[in-house]
Amino acid sequence: MQPDEKIQAHLVSVWREPKKIVSIGGKEGMLVLTEKHLMFIHKTEAKMKWWQAIIQRQVVNFIKSKNTMITHDGYNERNLIKDLENEKNIEISFDDITSISHEEKSWGSILKLEYEKNGKKERFQYSIAQDWVKYPLKEPTKFMKVDWKPFVQYIKDRQKFTK
Repeated sequence: MQPDEKIQAHLVSVWREPKKIVSIGGKEGMLVLTEKHLMFIHKTEAKMKWWQAIIQRQVVNFIKSKNTMITHDGYNERNLIKDLENEKNIEISFDDITSISHEEKSWGSILKLEYEKNGKKERFQYSIAQDWVKYPLKEPTKFMKVDWKPFVQYIKDRQKFTK
């Protein structure tokens, strides 16, 4: 992330699943969009109280409007830079994205993403969870129906080469 980049969209309670022949489980995190990068933040310095409040506020927001181009109070560019110090978090340049699309399922909306980073091709799907089961493992039980179109279009409009 470059120092002059600003957060354009910030989504919490995002469930990321690998799209491979054999893949087990997923991860919860935040999806953050800046002018030049897409980040998946799995490990954050954000406080648990903040996280829980923002998840509830986001659910209410999506019930009112399905638009994914939202941001949240209490998390800014300084927090993002700090979180990106953890190598478990992923930062993807728009030009590393080889394919991005969205799809509506009966259970919710998904963002499909393929990218190549450090010579390795990755495929994931992202969805926004509304409810979770915490035992024996934390997994989503209910997903939100959201509008990924503006999110996808924002990235496509800023790519040098789109496929």
